[in-house]
Amino acid sequence: MPRPMPPREVPEDAPVYVISVAATLAGMHAQTLRQYDRLGLVTPGRTAGGGRRYSIRDVALLREVQRLSQEEGVNLAGVKRIIELESQVDALRARVAELAAEVDHAHSELLHRSGPTTALVVWQPANARQRRH
Repeated sequence: MPRPMPPREVPEDAPVYVISVAATLAGMHAQTLRQYDRLGLVTPGRTAGGGRRYSIRDVALLREVQRLSQEEGVNLAGVKRIIELESQVDALRARVAELAAEVDHAHSELLHRSGPTTALVVWQPANARQRRH
């Protein structure tokens, strides 16, 4: 008898749920998911035949859309803008982390090549310094 396969972790962005399951998980009607897709609030994956497939991340986003619209009173255009801005902030944070790693690497290289007497000065705008303190 073959041994059962251990459960695999599914990446949170893997499109695995059909619309009915995603709607149940998000606590809304499948037609609402279709409308949110048409409005660009959520973009599910598609099968070769065109069927929608939602990921765990999509379901979390659907819940957030519902929270913003029902609890906070934000209209769907506002919700879409909030989602876009949050996505931009995430991308910028990732880029800042990449640049900080590059600066650290450059600093290490300078120390390695020149010894401990080398200084590295990183310029920051005044408003960035003020936020840190």
